[in-house]
Formats: sequence, structure tokens, C-alpha cells
Amino acid sequence: MDKLWMRKKEELLHEYATSKRGLTGEDAEERIEKYGENKLKEGKRKGVVQVFFEQFADLLVVILIAAAIISAATGGIEGTIVIIAVLIINAILGTVQHFKAVKSLESLKAMSAPNARVIRSGEKMEIPAVKLVPGDILLLEAGDVAAADGRILENHSLQVNESALTGESENVNKSAEIIDKEDLPLGDRLNMVFSGSLISYGRAVVLVTGTGMDTEIGKIANLMESAQAKATPLQKSLDDFSKKLSIIILGICAVVFGLGVWRGQPIGDALMFAVALAVAAIPEALSSIVTIGLAIGTQKMAKENAIIKNLHAVESLGCVSVICSDKTGTLTQNKMTVQKVFTLEGTTDADDVECNKNPYAQLIITGVLCNDGAISAEAMIGDPTETALLSFCRKAGGHEGEIRMTYPRLSELPFDSDRKLMSTLHQIDGKYMMMTKGAPDVLLARCKNIVEKESIREITQKDLEAVIAQNQGFSSQGLRVLAFARKEIGKHRLLTLEDEKDLTFIGLIAMMDPPRLESAAAVSDCLRAGIRPVMITGDHKITASAIAKEIGILKEGDRALEGAELEQISDDELRNRVEEISVYARVSPEHKIRIVRAWQENGHIAAMTGDGVNDAPALKQANIGIAMGITGTEVSKDAAAMILTDDNFATIVKAVANGRNVYANIKNSIQFLLSGNLAGILTVLFTSFLGLPLPFTAVQLLFINLLTDSLPALAVNMEKPTGYLLNDKPRNPRESILTKDFMGRLIMQGGMIAVVTMIAFYIGLRENNGLASTMAFATLCMARLFHGFNCRGTRSVFRLQNNPYSYGAFAIGTALLMAVLFITGLHGLFDINGALRGTHILKIVGLAFVPTLVIQLERFVRGK
Repeated sequence: MDKLWMRKKEELLHEYATSKRGLTGEDAEERIEKYGENKLKEGKRKGVVQVFFEQFADLLVVILIAAAIISAATGGIEGTIVIIAVLIINAILGTVQHFKAVKSLESLKAMSAPNARVIRSGEKMEIPAVKLVPGDILLLEAGDVAAADGRILENHSLQVNESALTGESENVNKSAEIIDKEDLPLGDRLNMVFSGSLISYGRAVVLVTGTGMDTEIGKIANLMESAQAKATPLQKSLDDFSKKLSIIILGICAVVFGLGVWRGQPIGDALMFAVALAVAAIPEALSSIVTIGLAIGTQKMAKENAIIKNLHAVESLGCVSVICSDKTGTLTQNKMTVQKVFTLEGTTDADDVECNKNPYAQLIITGVLCNDGAISAEAMIGDPTETALLSFCRKAGGHEGEIRMTYPRLSELPFDSDRKLMSTLHQIDGKYMMMTKGAPDVLLARCKNIVEKESIREITQKDLEAVIAQNQGFSSQGLRVLAFARKEIGKHRLLTLEDEKDLTFIGLIAMMDPPRLESAAAVSDCLRAGIRPVMITGDHKITASAIAKEIGILKEGDRALEGAELEQISDDELRNRVEEISVYARVSPEHKIRIVRAWQENGHIAAMTGDGVNDAPALKQANIGIAMGITGTEVSKDAAAMILTDDNFATIVKAVANGRNVYANIKNSIQFLLSGNLAGILTVLFTSFLGLPLPFTAVQLLFINLLTDSLPALAVNMEKPTGYLLNDKPRNPRESILTKDFMGRLIMQGGMIAVVTMIAFYIGLRENNGLASTMAFATLCMARLFHGFNCRGTRSVFRLQNNPYSYGAFAIGTALLMAVLFITGLHGLFDINGALRGTHILKIVGLAFVPTLVIQLERFVRGK
């Protein structure tokens, strides 16, 4: 049923066919059959085997499998083993990543309370929470976790922590009264309780109105199932690249096979060489290199307090263009702090208040005594506003423990959400004094006198106007305000509600959840990097806007929008207006997903930070979800791709820089692999068309591709981030890897390596075919090893940071090549023919170095 907060209790009891005596056992059984158990459901999962084989559904992988089968059929069992081993490792990695992503719903299930107290047939009893049904009468007390959604029938000072749903850590004071408003955000439905919420104070009798998937937390579970995980830009680019490359490779292999048969080569030999050429052309190390590059990035980030759950999220960070951030605990410190104090003497910053000076002494003592909070071993216990008052006392030079021991509590009137006041009785200087705190408008209406300096006089209209104006001023700054008063009671007795009249006003204390110290600088860095920070919170618009202005998110011309206003906007209108809105307040989980989708539909890569259950669907919907490691719920952590172990927004900026560096390194690795492979292909095509002997044998192609490729590509992945990464705008997510500039470099570099390889081939051909093949093979290997230095970046090697891995890869690759060339026992395995002399080696090394020399000279001149 809609708008339950507007319905009369009697009407609801009638519609749910129940009463305050509860359901009978038979009624409950029937409703279990009708509504199902009170638990979250999930769709049918894919099995391990299905997920494993789905990893092979890629065109390049299919070509490699076909090549492995042909290789085995023609006697090349070594090549078959290597290809299959690489494919199986990649499939296992993909399967493991898939099953990490299915934990979100399991964590949501764990939030359900295991047992619930209900009234059935007029008797109180405890039943398993899964047996709750709509129409049950649920009993809630402090310390319980609400096991279902419901409407409050009887309220006894109930306070509920709904941070798991609304994202706000402050307790909510509940009511049993009707709320006559059509559109009401979740956080303002004060006569409702919701599954998964913690009862922090008081008790209540509740009519269960929703169970299982019909609860608010169930709606979140549905949202998480419908929210689709996004492929990262690199995944999309690689998919597009793989399709194009596959078509090109198949065409080249078909041409080479046809030319071989046409020249009279046996079909089996021609087919085997075409397969070897396919293996050489397909960068099967690419998947491993990309995965390893991403893994290196995750290790760097883990050291900087950012744990990456999904490897591809590292690369996604590099092109994030908008960060939708929760306020509480992410941009703020997640604890209330006193900011300002007002008395008749004026307004004072909290930092300038001293506990032993009036009128602040009276104000601080009242805040400590009329207070149920506690500080134990620096841990805050109780309502955040009350613990903030205790921290304020300590900061001003006092100690709440000493004050409470000196003036013990004799009687009390607990806080009530209806009257919005709390009062306690104490003996102070031989007099019985009642201390009262509460909402300024309510408390002020009950005041007869006011404290001025150290005396008490009757309050005037001018005084009232001054206090009201200051209260409004604090509120406009996003501060939460409490008013304080006291009253002398004639004797020691129990307090009554009648005592809360004719009070003496002391002052106001204004507090807020302040921004993290690093937030403003982090927001500034985001803007410098071309990233738009957006605040999405369950808090009120005034408070959210004040924080957003302070840290630089809400700028001149930007808008702040409330959830109720968002409800009136269509998805198309939101998409058109989303870039002018910097703050969203009082929002629901559905709103968060709409906002993220609007940015995505405008072509942005969206990140979403959060810590509550309510953030989980948007974390999953976002291109990269970022959960808080300290304050975050298990649900948000499981749904996110990245977890901040220090809950520091500034850590995201470091992660973005690392993400950009990872992408640059991966792209440079791809450039290294493809330019080298292109050189081999061009050489083979050239000799095939001219009818010359083949420059490489099948096993030499496998050696080139599987041994001399991997180490230099890995070394490129070890390049460190530069200081200029955050000066660039985010990369266009629609941009393919195969850009015009990238293809131009590939053709130029691969062409130069092919030219020097052909020159070496012709030099050897003067003596014999075997020497020609050996010199072409050795020159291509050495040229690719030298080329590893070119692919470390776009600047001259003399302007790059030191990378010892690059030198190590070159040394190991050179040693492997020399072992093949000079160890006689390996000659037969690698088809090395013809005796190499010193002059041959000099020519091989000299020719191989020429492309690198040309590339580095061009960069040096361009740099100058």
C-alpha cells in the first residue's frame, strides 16, 4: 500500500486484517504461503563451469584454439601446449573475478535480524525473523534490529539509526502520529520503521507492512540485481581492437597459405607456417600483460590505502570524469562537532570558549548534565549530538566525568520526540536545579527569564528576536542548533512535565559534522584533473549546501536539489540538467541510480563513493564504485570495485593518477607488442610476394612471440607515474586504442623494424638461405628488445624516470637470444643454420639499433 504514513492506525489494522492482539498461528501460516518468508531472494546463479567456458567466448581466443588444434595435428605439440596453458590461466582469472562480484546479496541477507518479538493471539513471543508476515504486531526495543518494515502504532521515545538506509549517522526520533504529506522522502517518514535499522533508544509497537523483497532493503536488492556491471573503457577498446585484428590476421594467414600452396609447398607445411604466423601475429601475451599491468597498479594503490577488488577498475579510474560522493563520512568526519556558541553576550567560536568562565560555564555544565552520552577510552557512546557536547566540554578544559560526579542526576524527563525536550534534576550549590535542552523554538517558548552575565532577569521581546535571528543564522550555515535553559526547583522530587515551564534561557550551541581536513584540497585536485565532484546525501539541503560550498563543490551558478524535487523531474530532463546540479539532498537509493545513469548517458565515466546499504545499488551501477573501509557496511564493500582503507576522499585523487598511469603503461605495452608483431608480418609478406625463402621458421616465430615479447612489455608496465598526470583532462571513454596517432606510430615503428630485418635477411642470403633466416630472426629479436626502451613513454629516454626493470628485461632477452645463437645443442631445436661470425653479430646489433636511434633522435629534437 502507498503512503502508509498518511493512514489512520485503525484503518491500517482493518486493511491488514489484524488487531493489537496480533495474528493467530493459522493466519500467520496462511500469510507465509501468500507472501513468502521474510528474506531476500536472488536469481539463479551461473555455475563455475558455465562461467569458466564463457571466458573463451572471444574471437581472438577462438582463433588461437583453432591454431593450437592445427599445430597439434601437424606435429607442433610444443606450440599447442603453450597456447592452451595461457588461455586456461586467463579463463581461471576471469572466473575468480566473476564470483567475487556475487557477494552483495549475501551481505544484504546477513543484515536481517535472526529473531523477532511479536504479539500473536494476545501473547508476546519470539519467533524466527523469516516467519514474520504483513499484519504481525512487532515489538521493538533499544538494541534491536528491525526485522521488517512497519507503521508505528505506539511510540515510547523511539530513536532509530537508519544510517544503513539513508546514509546519515544521526538518530531519528520517531512518532506514532499521521504525517499529512503526499511526497515524503524515506528519512522523513517518522511514523515508519524499516528493515535493517538499529533501534538505539526507547521502544515501540509496530504493525508489519512489508517483509522480504517488499521492504525498503528488498527494493535495494532488486535494484542491485537490475543494475548492470559496466565494462571498462579498456575492455571495450580491447574488444573492438580484437575484432579488427582477428579479421586482419585471418586475411593475412589465408594469403600466406595460398601463396605457399601456389609455389608448390606441401599443404601441411604451408598450413603449419600459416598457423605459426597467426600465433606470431596474435599478441596472446596481451591479455596477460594487461592483467599483470592492472595487478601492478593494484599493488601500488594498496600501499596508498586504496584496495582494488576488480582489476579493470584500476584503468577505469584513469578516465573518471565525475565522482558522485556521499557526504557523511566521506567528505566529512562522520562525527558531530560543536562549532559556535551563543549567549546574550554574543556569538563565540567553540575554540575560544573556556569552561571556567561565565556564561559558558553554565552552558557547558548544562550540556554535560542533561546528557545520556558517554566517552569511554576515547570511544563515543550514544547520540552523536550528545557526545559532541561532551567533547566540547573537554576541549574547553573541563571533564564530563568530574562534573557528573559533583552534580549527580536525581531525576529526569527523557527526551521525547513530541515535546522535543530533555530535563534532568541536580543539586548545585545547595539548590535543586533542573537542566533542560531541546529544540530552540520549543524551549524558547517556555522561557520566562534569561541569563545576562552572572545575573538573571526577565526575557524581553528584543531578547527573543535576537535569539531567533541567531538560530536562523546558524541554520542557514547548515548547523544543527540546541537551546539550553535551567530552573530552580524548590525541593528534591520527581520531575513532571509541568516543571518544563518558566525556564531561564542560557544560550545556544550550534554543531555540525565538519568536512575532512583533506576534502577541500582533494576537490581542488579533482577540478584541476577535469573531474566533476558531486555531493549526494540523505541530509538536508541547507546543511549539504553549506558543506559543499566550504570544500568547493558548490560553486557560483551551481544548483542544489532535494529528492522531492528530483521526483518531479523525468529522466530526460535530469539528463539535460544534471551537469548544472552539484548537490543532491534527502535522496533515496533510486535517486542515486538515476543520477549516476544520467551522467553515464551524457558520456561520462561515473564513480560513486558511499558507505551504507543505500549506496550499494549505485556503487554497482557506477563505472567504478568506491566504498569506505572504516565506516562502510559489508554490503557497500561487496558492491564496490574499490575500497578506501582510510575513508579519505583525497585517496581517490591518488588512485585516479595511478589509474591514468596504468592505462598509459598498458597502451605502451600494446604498442610494443603490436609494432614488433607487425614487423614480423611485413617481413613474411614481403618474402612471400617476392617468392623468396621464408625468413623465419614456425618455431622461431613462437620464440620471438613468447620469449622476447613478454619481459620488455612487463618492464613497460613498471613505469612510475609522472607529476603531470592530473593536469590532463580525463581520457575520452569512447576513444579506441587504435587512434590515428597510435596507428601511425605502429606502422612507422613496425615498418622500420621490418626494413632492418629485411636488410639482414638479404645480407645472409648472399651466403645461403640458412644464414639469411638466422640473421633475420636474430635482427628481429634484437630490434624488438631495443624497441622496449622506445615504448616506455612518448618522451626521450633521457627525460624518463629510472626504470631498472627495463634494463633487466633487455639483458635477459639478449642473453636468451645469444644462447640460442651460440649454444650448438639449441640449434636444431630453433632451426639455427649457418655459422655466425663476429661481423655477422655486429651487423645484426647495428641494424637492430637503427630504429631505436631514429625514434630517440626525433623525440630529442621535438623535446628541444
